[in-house]
Amino acid sequence: MNEPADPQLEGLLEYLRDHRGFDFTGYKEGTLRRRIEKRVQTVGAKDLAEYRRYLEAHPDEFTDLFNTILINVTSFFRDLEAWDYLATEVIPRILAGKGPGDAVRVWSAGAAAGQEAFSIAMVLCEAMGEDDLRSRVKIYATDVDEEALTQGRHAIYTRDELQPALSEERLERFFERTPQGRAFRGDLRRSLIFGHHDLMRHPPISRVDLLVCRNTLMYFTNDAQTRILASFHFALNPGGILFLGKGEAIASRSKLFDALDHRWHVFAKSQTQAPVRPPLPAAPRAPHPDHGDRELLQQSGFEAAPVAQLVVDGRGTLILANTRARVMFGLGAGQIGRPLKDLELSYRPVELRSAIDEVMTNGQALRLGEAEWRQAGDENLYLSVELTPLRPGGAVSGVSISFTDVTRFRLLQFDVERTQRELETAYEELQSTVEELETTNEELQSTNEELETTNEELHSSNEELETMNQELQSTNEELETTNRELSQRTDELDRANAFLRSILTSLDSGVVVLDREMRVQEWNRATEDLWGLRDGEV
Repeated sequence: MNEPADPQLEGLLEYLRDHRGFDFTGYKEGTLRRRIEKRVQTVGAKDLAEYRRYLEAHPDEFTDLFNTILINVTSFFRDLEAWDYLATEVIPRILAGKGPGDAVRVWSAGAAAGQEAFSIAMVLCEAMGEDDLRSRVKIYATDVDEEALTQGRHAIYTRDELQPALSEERLERFFERTPQGRAFRGDLRRSLIFGHHDLMRHPPISRVDLLVCRNTLMYFTNDAQTRILASFHFALNPGGILFLGKGEAIASRSKLFDALDHRWHVFAKSQTQAPVRPPLPAAPRAPHPDHGDRELLQQSGFEAAPVAQLVVDGRGTLILANTRARVMFGLGAGQIGRPLKDLELSYRPVELRSAIDEVMTNGQALRLGEAEWRQAGDENLYLSVELTPLRPGGAVSGVSISFTDVTRFRLLQFDVERTQRELETAYEELQSTVEELETTNEELQSTNEELETTNEELHSSNEELETMNQELQSTNEELETTNRELSQRTDELDRANAFLRSILTSLDSGVVVLDREMRVQEWNRATEDLWGLRDGEV
């Protein structure tokens, strides 16, 4: 049963959404409450209302709060037997369906600090070879945690993070020694692209052969999981593979996927289901119409737009690129703020420099039509490119550039029409059968609903247990760190006491150390000779 709504919790979540852009709509309320209350106790607030005021006064607390809510408990080759199944059964199946030189696209959703994305890269490298990995493979690693993504982009890990998950052979082959630890090889790391992506708000990455999303769906409600699975179905190529965590079984109850292995939760995109558009995220309740909220809405709308968009100012500097543009063109944070003419994007897939000058001069929108574009190892795309002048102060001071993937929409429209015709034919053939089975179905329906309710309750309990296990693991790691620090402090104190006692013992003069109550604390050997009393007798 759903818990009654908590006005304080709802108010805090609205505040996080409106002022920090984190929308936790779709996350399980019980999990959110436990993680937030952990921070409430840490800072010493008495309730959520006081904690919200603490957030307003201490902006640095947002980072600690998000790190607590977004539990980044992961590792290389987590559940090794599942990865062995992926390497021996799934990867060969994917590669068998590819021709020589065909691209292999992988999406690691909820990638945290990149351990699973690099695990995928190692498995593919062992199956394909290093040359094919560099030329044919693109691995998109996405998450909502910018701090974790930054660590993934650097690809530097400590020895404790690498062992015992990695064998010495893999460690020496794929990682280079650095002063900070071990770094994934730079020439292979170029096949991975890390980017911010919200599964509930942003459009999915398309034409994916393998989609890995492990131990992420368990934090969402059943409705949110259903919507995310629809996005995953849309993202996968025909016959594409979905690899979930051991605590997530909702895909086995969905008609969008066929189970390949129930034990390790590996599924294939169903060939009998019509392609579905990813559902639009649920509309949040309208915030207060002040200037800050409107600005946040404008920024969020630009970032979540399904069309790749760039903004260039009057000096020709690239100042904005939304999520779709960064993923499509491989733009990193270091390229935002650079002159567009210095980037490959200025002339590929279409010459933009002269077109931007024309729009800045004439102040009129310019449509360049469809441009053919081929990424390394990918199929041909046709992009419709349109440039629009920006006049925030009346005069033209910038240009907005939009890239619309026309190829995808054409193929999608064709598939939808073909599937619709097939569905209409199948519907007519099945109509008579449905009428004959209707009586039997009514008798079985009540029993089936009871079984489904029980199954949903058991699955929800299992996901809660998995979530609590993740939380306990995170807490255990914190306690182990504290214990090591305390042990180190104890050793230092013992050494200091032994040092002071050796100094006191070596003095030729009798020395007695008294406390404020005139009780003897220390009594050296010279004092024993003087008074005839040993240290243990005073």
